[in-house]
Parts: sequence; structure tokens; C-alpha cells
Amino acid sequence: MPDKRLTTGHVSFWNQRLVEWSMLALVIVLLLGVLAYKVRELHAQAELATVRSTLGNLRTAFVLDHLRRSVPSGAGAAVQNNPFELLEHRLPNYFGAASAAQALAAPAGSWVFDAACVCVGYLPLGTEWLQSPTGDVMAWYQISGAPGPLQLTAREVYVWQGQVMN
Repeated sequence: MPDKRLTTGHVSFWNQRLVEWSMLALVIVLLLGVLAYKVRELHAQAELATVRSTLGNLRTAFVLDHLRRSVPSGAGAAVQNNPFELLEHRLPNYFGAASAAQALAAPAGSWVFDAACVCVGYLPLGTEWLQSPTGDVMAWYQISGAPGPLQLTAREVYVWQGQVMN
């Protein structure tokens, strides 16, 4: 008596299982791809939050330095243009003082201070999230505002995942 699974017109048990497992593998690969993309998006959002927090810390350091110089005991203190020198603890990702050209050699995720333009710059971990009108790969913030507290203002309108970085 011939085996019905081997006759034409019927899909064998093993072929059917192979198709099912292939479909399952495809679904798993697609889900892993979506998960990897979402994890990258989450890392980019965390990096944006860190950048905003650092900018807030630098602005606060400028205000505190201005207040310190306003009291009689601190009136003779010189204005410090490098906000990183005003922080109580130096940032672990602060590269140091560097020109715009030297800043590009800094490790990704680093902050720099450019004394020539009196500005601070940030080189993102991944440049695909930062959008700049001029195509610059770094976000630069100009230091200005004397005689009052110094201010940090973005040199361009930087957009990070659809949100303005300021």
C-alpha cells in the first residue's frame, strides 16, 4: 500500500514543518530588527537628554560665577569664559580646549571649548541624529552676554530627532 504522504498533491509533513519554521524565523528576524532600531532611537533620546542637561549645568555655572563675582569678596575675580572650568567636577567626556578642526579628532560624545570663537561644541556619538542647516557634524554654542551672566546660545538651529537643541 503506497504512503499517501509521498504521493503528488499532498504536502509532506516535513515540508510543512520547514515552511512553518522558516516563517517563524522570518518573524523573529523582523522583530529583532525593529527592536534594534528602537534601541538606537532610545540611545539617541538619552544622548539628547544628556546634552540638554550639560547645557543647563554650564548655564547654571555661568550664573553662579556671576553671582560670586557680584559679592564684595569676589569682585576682583576674572571672568572665566570656559564654562567647564567653572564646574565643580569636570565632565568625563570633556576633551579640553581645542580649535574647531582639532575638535573633529575628539572621540565621539565629547565636549570641547574653542577659545578662538569663545564657544563650546559637542560631537555626537552618532551623527545621523543631528541635523544642522550647514551640515556641521558638531553642535556649537556661542558664549556671550558680558557684563551680566554669560549665556550659551546655539550658533545654528540644531535639530535632534525632530527636537530643537538649545
